Amino acid sequence: MAKPMVAIVGRPNVGKSALFNQLTGKRISIVENTPGVTRDRIYADAEWLDHKFTLIDTGGIDPESRDLLLQQMKSQAGIAMEMADVILFLTDGKQGVTPADRDVADMLRKSDKPVVLAVNKIDTQENEANLYEFYNLAIGDPISISASHKRGIGDLLDEVVSHFPGKRPEEKKEEAIKIAVVGKPNVGKSSLINRILGEERVIVDDIPGTTRDAIDTSFERDGQKYVIIDTAGIRRKSRIHDPLERYSVIRALSAIRRCDVALMVMDASEEITEQDAKIAGLVHEEGKGCVFVINKWDKIEKETHTMEEYHKRLRNSLSFMTYAPDVYLSAKTGQRVGRIMELVNQVYCRCIFRVSTGVLNDCLADAIAVNEPPADKGRHLKILYGTQVSVKPPTFVLFVNHPEFMHFSYQRYLENYFRKTFDLEGTPLRILVREKTKQGV
Repeated sequence: MAKPMVAIVGRPNVGKSALFNQLTGKRISIVENTPGVTRDRIYADAEWLDHKFTLIDTGGIDPESRDLLLQQMKSQAGIAMEMADVILFLTDGKQGVTPADRDVADMLRKSDKPVVLAVNKIDTQENEANLYEFYNLAIGDPISISASHKRGIGDLLDEVVSHFPGKRPEEKKEEAIKIAVVGKPNVGKSSLINRILGEERVIVDDIPGTTRDAIDTSFERDGQKYVIIDTAGIRRKSRIHDPLERYSVIRALSAIRRCDVALMVMDASEEITEQDAKIAGLVHEEGKGCVFVINKWDKIEKETHTMEEYHKRLRNSLSFMTYAPDVYLSAKTGQRVGRIMELVNQVYCRCIFRVSTGVLNDCLADAIAVNEPPADKGRHLKILYGTQVSVKPPTFVLFVNHPEFMHFSYQRYLENYFRKTFDLEGTPLRILVREKTKQGV
């Protein structure tokens, strides 16, 4: 089950970033007493009472856009209503209710999402009287907090998590393979989807960022059901100015979390960039299968080793994902597009790979025989046994005598050995190291 999303909505300078930092336990957002200082779309995972969720800080209203303040707030609130499971509406207890607060409250009341109203900057008990004015917003009972003084944060989080969807009963296994198409703007994601589907199902335009929403399209091929998700292109943060575009990363992250296999689309006529690496990193961190799709290959002047040279550059630039296969195609001409679904099926099968404990431990013994575990000051790491605990991605637990002796390089060696032995191209692997206690736990 995907983590719930909680969006913090509110006008500038009410303390959204300060609250975000308190709830996530990190100083991620820049906090400054200037309206609109949060220019980047920020998100982070948080946890409260065993409830894990993703928090979205919806700052980023440019100071130059004062005439468009209400319009931008409505845009933020609208997108938050679309994406979030719970909306945290933050207001300023010192300034009181403003016309902008009322307009956003009107929008939120019409949504079908739960809204938690928080009144910030109630720093002392004496300031509690300021709370009652906010009942006029008709959003429910306002909760007084002070983000800077950590006052009322527990009560606020109790209310937020109370609105999370409960654990649903075990559903029947979903037959459809979910595919997220991600990448920078204007690399040809929508064109690729249209070519795969064989029809004009997605708007295609040469203007970067045409696709604003994550769009799900169901289709079937050779008896297998699929859902393909087209996402807004992910721009570098420094180039994000439109408030709507600031949510493209959140939308892409949401799509990646929902997918089984991600198609990471890149433009063959451009060099692999840091932004490509960041997008690929999202896929890797979420543990999703991946295929690198090098589009616009028809634009490249070919020589004998052109594809091999690009492959080397790709592996060097994205060295943390050498397990992902790559395909060189043209969505415009259809060249090699047929290879896509073949790779998706292969990668998906490896994402759901399972191995028995006996076979895994035979492989582990072979790996140890080839390359013994490291020693530290004469003390040796002993790997007692291993077992697979989950799929998507394949996740293994190794029980050892001293987990601190497991060097990351040896863990990487075991990962590569498992990958080669079990032919796990296209999927990340997870190896967890646990201490073997006397009870065997």
